[in-house]
Amino acid sequence: MRKLIFFFFCFFLPSFLFSQEKIIYRIEVEGNRIISKEKIFSCIKTKVGGIYRENVINQDIKALMDLGYFDKVEVDKIDTPQGVIVRFRLKEKPILKKITIEETRFVRKRKIKEIIESEFKEGAFFDEFKLEEAIKKIKEFYYGKGFSQTKVDYEISKDKENQVCLKIKINEGGILKVKKIIIKGNKSFSAKKIKKLMHTKEAWLFNKGIFKKEVLEDDINRIKEFYKNNGFADVKVDYNWDFLNGKVYITIKINEGLRYYVGKINIEGNKKISLSQIRKVIFLKEGDIYTERKIDEQIAKIQGLYFDKGFIFVQVKALPFLNPETRKVDVTFKIVENEVNYVEEIIIQGNEKTKDKVIRRELRIYPGDRFDGKKIRESKRRLENLDFFDEIRFDIQPTSRPNWQKLIVEVKEKKTGYLSFGGGYSSVDKFVGFLELRQRNFDYHNWRTFTGAGQDLSLYLSSGTLTETYEISFTNPWIFDYPISFGFDGYKREHEKEENVGYGYKVDARGGRLRLGREFSDYFRGGVSYRFEKVEISDVPSDATTELKEEEGEADLSSLETSLIWDYRDSAINPSQGFYTSLSFQLTGGFLGGDKDFLKSMFRFSDYFPIKKKSVLEFKLRIGIAHPFSNTEKVPIYERFFAGGANTIRGYHERKVGPIDPVTEDPIGGEALFITNLEYTYTLNKIIKAAAFFDSGNVWKKKSDFLSGGLKSSVGVGVRVKTPLGPIKVDYGWPLNKEPGEEKKEGRFHFSISRGF
Repeated sequence: MRKLIFFFFCFFLPSFLFSQEKIIYRIEVEGNRIISKEKIFSCIKTKVGGIYRENVINQDIKALMDLGYFDKVEVDKIDTPQGVIVRFRLKEKPILKKITIEETRFVRKRKIKEIIESEFKEGAFFDEFKLEEAIKKIKEFYYGKGFSQTKVDYEISKDKENQVCLKIKINEGGILKVKKIIIKGNKSFSAKKIKKLMHTKEAWLFNKGIFKKEVLEDDINRIKEFYKNNGFADVKVDYNWDFLNGKVYITIKINEGLRYYVGKINIEGNKKISLSQIRKVIFLKEGDIYTERKIDEQIAKIQGLYFDKGFIFVQVKALPFLNPETRKVDVTFKIVENEVNYVEEIIIQGNEKTKDKVIRRELRIYPGDRFDGKKIRESKRRLENLDFFDEIRFDIQPTSRPNWQKLIVEVKEKKTGYLSFGGGYSSVDKFVGFLELRQRNFDYHNWRTFTGAGQDLSLYLSSGTLTETYEISFTNPWIFDYPISFGFDGYKREHEKEENVGYGYKVDARGGRLRLGREFSDYFRGGVSYRFEKVEISDVPSDATTELKEEEGEADLSSLETSLIWDYRDSAINPSQGFYTSLSFQLTGGFLGGDKDFLKSMFRFSDYFPIKKKSVLEFKLRIGIAHPFSNTEKVPIYERFFAGGANTIRGYHERKVGPIDPVTEDPIGGEALFITNLEYTYTLNKIIKAAAFFDSGNVWKKKSDFLSGGLKSSVGVGVRVKTPLGPIKVDYGWPLNKEPGEEKKEGRFHFSISRGF
């Protein structure tokens, strides 16, 4: 009996099950007027000759609905002797024939139609879900303009051809304006101070005072945060608003609560770092206003101290306690130090083009070192100064050894090579067009992409109203895997005569330079370079003095220059604090040969002071001294110092501060230079900065006259705009002294577009 049952299940049951599967004989489609059968067949998996399966049919229904063309999709199964007939019954969505917008008063109908057409257009299938989205966008647009009472409705009419006409009705309701803001319950801060915190303003001559509920709610949170940051941890802020005679009256009620102050500060759990070291890094002291933000800042300071010592898993927790006797908050910082951790391995990630060694040579932490926060921060600063990466992140990864971690350096590369061309204008060069091919991460060994080794290659040419320039430049910052740089430059530069920009003659210079540099530490480097240049001065005015005419002609210059640089800025790209100092000495002629013999030295100093988060104060000082020797009686005019204009003392004509030719009034430069600049910049957004400045300085004909006869000064304002073509710099300077050769003081604009960021 068991054998018979087994035989039945093995042979008859599969045949029985297989016999239940139905073959699809035909597929029919009904209800489609616009969408072709071919389009429908291409979207479904059900095929003639295949086996009919309910799950496949359900998938086909979903696929057709996802097209967005149909309101309804149904499927009939019809059994016939030949097989199954599958019939798809479709109900197409109507076609949007026309959109009509009733007359609006404050917003043009064209703008409303643009919003609607961002969801659907005339001639397309009409979708009520998309219509609701369009209505929502219209309301949001009106609300953004201050029409907080706007109502949007619509009518739909359908004809026999399954076409829809849509009519949009808008009741704009007018703009709600704030008439009065009333502050109640404020004892510690004036109503004027609180109103300054708010973005909601009372309507007056210079402010529309538009009322937006969501903005008011943000203002309430802003007021709460302000009070909490000033010690009122229990503050409560409520509001209500009334609408009267077309105006909004806002009442803000403040319950300040108690103001908390810091009592005793205790530190527990520190064993490896002394109490005195910890107290040096925290700035909180007894009697200070108590806020959670200040406590968090102290925790971060203590953690930073431990991180710098290798305790990367230190835990710091603050335990506040309201002392009922003193009514002050005693704070105990509990520290769990854990163990010092060490770097087992450094892994570089994300560098698809840049070679690992280019990144590793900038790191100041190495395998085997204990984790050191200072070294990691310095490593990040150096990588940022390369300007090869958009993002730089440091992370850790556990290893099999206790207290040893892998250090992960993850970078996101940016474009370092570009072909740029365009035009610009500056106060000195006037209109100029340029073409530049540059790769800042060049690799002459990599013939496939020529990128990855951190070298800098630039080919540049420009031609304009007054200037013509051809340049080639190459720098390898590391040769033989040592921090020794090598580079060369070749150039040809011409500047036409143009007295308005301080050139009373034509200059033609051709030459080249070889450069060597050495990085002695993270902040100190030096360099030496040799330059050979052929310079020609021509087109000197016929009525010029003998002194200026003597400069006419050709001369060969052979120069050796040494430089020392101390760079303690937080960033070479966009500095906000620190200082930069450079000192250079140049010997031209003498044992080097050439037609001119003179010495030239230059001192530069810049100091940056951050003021809050968005503003920086920069102090800049430049001092230059030059003097001839041997058979050369005067320093040639093209090697003298000049001042005045966009890059030195704004508010004066280019190069016009200092000695001038008494006949032609063309600048002739001098042997001594002194310039100071004090500039304050405020970041308005990612691409725009506002600036205010004070410039002062002068140029003296002889170095022996240095700092005699007073300085020329100016004040002014400006704007800095970062654009794809390059940074635009616009300044307006007002001279505080008369310019040489001028009868009165006149302010002037200085405008320039650079070709790089």
